[in-house]
Amino acid sequence: MSIVTIRNVEFLNNPARFTDPYRFRVTFECLSPLPDDLEWKLIYVSCPENAALDQEIDSCLVGPVPQGINSFEFQSPAPDPKLIPEQDLLGVAALILTGSYADQEFVRVGYYQNTEYEGGEEERLSMEGKKVMVERLVRDITKKPRVTRFQIKWDVAPPQTSGALGAATSAAVPSADSYGDDGQMDVDTPDKLNGRIPIL
Repeated sequence: MSIVTIRNVEFLNNPARFTDPYRFRVTFECLSPLPDDLEWKLIYVSCPENAALDQEIDSCLVGPVPQGINSFEFQSPAPDPKLIPEQDLLGVAALILTGSYADQEFVRVGYYQNTEYEGGEEERLSMEGKKVMVERLVRDITKKPRVTRFQIKWDVAPPQTSGALGAATSAAVPSADSYGDDGQMDVDTPDKLNGRIPIL
């Protein structure tokens, strides 16, 4: 069993323009205080067949992490459209949130992002054969993510588990919006200090 379990990921500006920053709140449960920070990364996957095109668009450190329910807000810039092949700007891409502790990834939350013209199919047809106008694009992120959990070595006493280190499990989970927020500790997003976001 993991020391840290994500309970909710809530996108605060969805749908939005393609060029707008991502804003979302992550709520997670920690079974034991952690002496080191958690690292969170946001990755945009425009072309699954070519990992070289993946963009790590932002990361942050969160901590120190007390035992219990914790929450923080994460704001990230949009992916750089100049690094996305033009044929991959429209349609479905993947947005991946990863959580790591002591340089070990323990969770990966993947969403589908659909990008289209603000005017929908009619505008897309009118733009066929022309250069994609990024400023006219809007995005919509699916509400049902796919979560993959990895067993790692925590430097605190974890609950007993029979799984091997590095083993992964993957399962579709319901919308984060379906989770209750009882006991949730909301944390205002402070200015980042060396990329670190404390939990208050």
